Amino acid sequence: MSIGCVRGTRDLFGAELEQWQRAEDVFRTVSAAFGYQEFRTPIIEHTELFARGVGEHTDIVGKEMYTFLDRGGDSITLRPEMTAPIVRAAIEHSLVRHAPVTRLWYMGPLFRYERPQKGRYRQFHQYGAECLGSAEPEADAEIIILAHDVIRKVGVQRVELRLNTLGSPSARAAYREALVAYLEQHVDQLSEESTRRLHTNPLRVLDSKDERDRPVVASAPRLTDYLDDESTSHFRAVCSMLDAAGIAYTVDPLMVRGLDYYSHTVFEFVTDALGTQNAVCGGGRYDPLFSMLGGGNVPAVGFSIGIERLLMLLEVEQGGWAEPKGVDVYLCSIGPAAVLPGSLIALRLRRSGVTVATDLLRRSAKAQFKEANRLRATFTVTLGDDELAAGTVVVKNMQTGEQQTIASGELDRFVLAAR
Repeated sequence: MSIGCVRGTRDLFGAELEQWQRAEDVFRTVSAAFGYQEFRTPIIEHTELFARGVGEHTDIVGKEMYTFLDRGGDSITLRPEMTAPIVRAAIEHSLVRHAPVTRLWYMGPLFRYERPQKGRYRQFHQYGAECLGSAEPEADAEIIILAHDVIRKVGVQRVELRLNTLGSPSARAAYREALVAYLEQHVDQLSEESTRRLHTNPLRVLDSKDERDRPVVASAPRLTDYLDDESTSHFRAVCSMLDAAGIAYTVDPLMVRGLDYYSHTVFEFVTDALGTQNAVCGGGRYDPLFSMLGGGNVPAVGFSIGIERLLMLLEVEQGGWAEPKGVDVYLCSIGPAAVLPGSLIALRLRRSGVTVATDLLRRSAKAQFKEANRLRATFTVTLGDDELAAGTVVVKNMQTGEQQTIASGELDRFVLAAR
């Protein structure tokens, strides 16, 4: 019996992988334009990092993490999210001490044990950015604009930005108390999931998709009624900066984040083109996280973009992926005597920056030309006994059919000039 992928994982290749690579180039280019530097953390972390940072009562920690004991008896977890590892690294390496404002971006795989479905995998990938050290609203605005520009530069248009504020930790605590008191009065009307969350993560009840919860949520207290002046001023400043940048948004008073460390600004980029998997990007300010992980009072704000969902949306907008780019040259070596000279010509071209494929099965000329068509080669270069004797090659433009004989030593210059 053959062995396939682990459930909830997938292979990437061909045209789809080329689109991933183009998106990754955008991530690097736009991040650098905003002054963000790449940072890479291990795929495995101590389980305590997520229990303390993400929250023991969240779905991620409670139900979704891949956790195991290593041979030394330590509890290890495949990272389910990236913010806590970035903060752990910033504390460990004293990043903020050396640079009062630290701008970092990342890209890589994460792991959550969820029911696999389109747009939701057990191994998934995120691109994200974190701005560490600034409590000012311009840091929030910069992060949101960076996310906006990355999404647009990748080519996605069909998204909407939604904003909300969770207020300061004290304002949020007061609101949480009022919300729990209200929900307790309507517990018999809530779904099983919201009933479970009522005392562990009550703000998540506000973004429940269960129809049974919606009437209760519609009449729930509003966080805006509990905001202090500082929280209101901060949020208004963020909105004003987005207005000045020409970025459209909708204020959504029911938007929350599922993790314990968020405060003040939260945001999402959502789409109506992917069914229930409508969130493409999510982020916000998480000032409490550094102190939760023993790093003192360091303000921070960031976001993450689900790469699978972003590219699914791009595929929907484009109507599918284009074929992968073909090679520049397919080198046909005809006869045993041409094999070694042909391989050396191919090596010379490759070292000049030309992409070259060669035959490794010593097939007929007809079979090699068929392979060149399959690989969508721009040129074929044929080398046989006659060409070896004359020090030439035959070059054929596969798009126009034009064919000419040139000196072997001129091939590099010819191909590079014609590309």
